[in-house]
Amino acid sequence: MTKATKAWVITAISLILLGCILFGGTMMKLDWNFTKLNTTAFETNTYQITESFSSIRIETDTAKIEIHPATDGNCSITCFEQVNLKHTATVQDGVLNIRSADERKWYENIGIHFSTPKITLAIPAAHYESLVIREDTGDILISKDFSFGSMDIAASTGDICNYGNVDGAMQIKTSTGSISAENIRVGTAHLSASTGTIKAASLDCNADLQASVTTGKILLTNVTAQNLLSIGDTGDIQMKNVVVAEHLSIQRDTGDVIFDRCDAATISVNTDTGDVRGTLLTEKVFLAQTDTGKVLVPNSNNGGKCEITTDTGNIVINIG
Repeated sequence: MTKATKAWVITAISLILLGCILFGGTMMKLDWNFTKLNTTAFETNTYQITESFSSIRIETDTAKIEIHPATDGNCSITCFEQVNLKHTATVQDGVLNIRSADERKWYENIGIHFSTPKITLAIPAAHYESLVIREDTGDILISKDFSFGSMDIAASTGDICNYGNVDGAMQIKTSTGSISAENIRVGTAHLSASTGTIKAASLDCNADLQASVTTGKILLTNVTAQNLLSIGDTGDIQMKNVVVAEHLSIQRDTGDVIFDRCDAATISVNTDTGDVRGTLLTEKVFLAQTDTGKVLVPNSNNGGKCEITTDTGNIVINIG
């Protein structure tokens, strides 16, 4: 290493150390409260809704969304929001519309903030015809006190938790985030996550249930459905007390398929790399094949067809 190179290295290290010292001193003065570094102003605004509505539609960019029952029977929307990125709340044709209104100049998009915008919707606990949410970044929580005719939620980044019943179709989709649907009844359900976990517990699906992931895990516990389809590239699917009236179909590229006291009239499992194992409740006629691995399934001529195929992995199924 030349003298000039050593000098540059020493200078760079010195500047880094100086920067760390200055940063540490500044944060000590701010009591390590990073929100005090905000260059974007936030405020809390509450919007009262007096008109009647039967459906809800929310469209926002970066805000956490929570829907709770109103304690006073009225409807209000409380928004913790940027001063120049507020939300509007209007009722039109029986639909409550909540949207972000971006009034920022182009240069106001440049800044630092550690605060998280939030929309809290407090409405009477009742049945609503539909709920539609379009979200870029932010978690979504829907209380158990509501029921809906239909539900359609799509988010880019954020966890979605729904505890409300849906008479018809429930569709929840997120790119980066997890989905949780617990203690609910639905007509049909389509749950989709690119990267994240799908968790359904105590879910009673009157018709078809579809759970799909690109890279993520699926956990199904105490679930009933007419038909169940799960598609995934990479990730395990674990099922406990899952009972399907007609057909249960699972397709995986890489991932284990685990049954724990599950059943269906007919079952088909196809995975490239992964084990298929567990217990079923009733006898099946097994058609099991693996290229690399062992096959241990009951020898039965009764029941519906259970077809399991894997390239690399073991197949071990018991009845009981």
